[in-house]
Amino acid sequence: MFAVKRALKLNKKEATLMAKNAGFRRVVFNLGLSLRTQMYGEGQFTDSKVINEIKKVLTNHVKKQPECAWMNQLSSRVYQNALIDLKKAFARYREGKAGHPKFASRRDGQSFAVDSSNGKVLLKAGNTIKIPTLGTFRLEEPLECGFVSQTFTISKEGNRWFVSFCVDAQRRPQKQPESSVGIDVGVKSFATLSKGQVFNAPKPLKQAKTKLARLQCKASRQVKGSQNQRKTYNSISRLHARIACIRKDFLHKLTTSTAKTFKLIKIEDLNVSGMLANHKLAGAIADLGFYEFKRQLEYKCQMYGASLVLVERWFPSSKICSNCGHKQEMPLSIRTYDCPGCGVSIDRDLNASLNILNWEPSA
Repeated sequence: MFAVKRALKLNKKEATLMAKNAGFRRVVFNLGLSLRTQMYGEGQFTDSKVINEIKKVLTNHVKKQPECAWMNQLSSRVYQNALIDLKKAFARYREGKAGHPKFASRRDGQSFAVDSSNGKVLLKAGNTIKIPTLGTFRLEEPLECGFVSQTFTISKEGNRWFVSFCVDAQRRPQKQPESSVGIDVGVKSFATLSKGQVFNAPKPLKQAKTKLARLQCKASRQVKGSQNQRKTYNSISRLHARIACIRKDFLHKLTTSTAKTFKLIKIEDLNVSGMLANHKLAGAIADLGFYEFKRQLEYKCQMYGASLVLVERWFPSSKICSNCGHKQEMPLSIRTYDCPGCGVSIDRDLNASLNILNWEPSA
């Protein structure tokens, strides 16, 4: 199973429709959360039972009120899926996987889901997509082939709307031309391969910090809740979306090419949360996206038939000579590994990537 995501090419009327459905989802989710929270202690009611009753109240009573007539103009599958999301949120909370569900806010992002009540639908290749209960919309990038899916998630990032859906299929395994590679990730050079290639990541947050600070300062001086402040927050949202897109584009291109090229990939199992505790490097590490790099490699290796090996977290890859095995301290300021044992002089990151490639798990 894999997901497909495409940007929608909407006119003003279509964008307004998407915003209304996102607002509908937010209202229903918050109404369900409020009623469920109020019923704590009112007997032994399960989340599923309460949410099913809320669905009946919404359908048979709330939507028939004059002030809620606008709900009948929108897709009923939106509120059905909003309550499903609420049920899943409570399930994760009960299992200890997440905190207590919080009320949805417009600032947290706009999204909603719809599905086909008649089962899976066929999506044809081309520049348009037919979304159940919503209609047919143009795409920024065409679907290269036909797909079959049932549930569709529409979300807004910055000022653009996207549609994503899951496909219950497997990609054909890729025949990788290279055997194996070790990858060392770092702040100075994002990724250094044991083959010698070096990939420097863009630093979108660092580049946008001045503009971001100026917009945030402007918003703080404006009247709270005013139209002008909302416009400024929209500009901030678009800037954050651009930062995220630049980072994701680099990571997707790098992880895809790596998974398609090498049969065996070895990387360090980095403690990213621990690295973020270093206030001197936290900003740079967060801007690079180390965790996302590992996450993408994990599922893309499965997708393309490659193998991913995580080298144990405390393996001193930077301190060991890749040629003779001599070990010495290597402060971050030293960028070249000069071995007193065998006399080799090698770039620090390349040396680490070679050690990662040669690492084997202890018996």
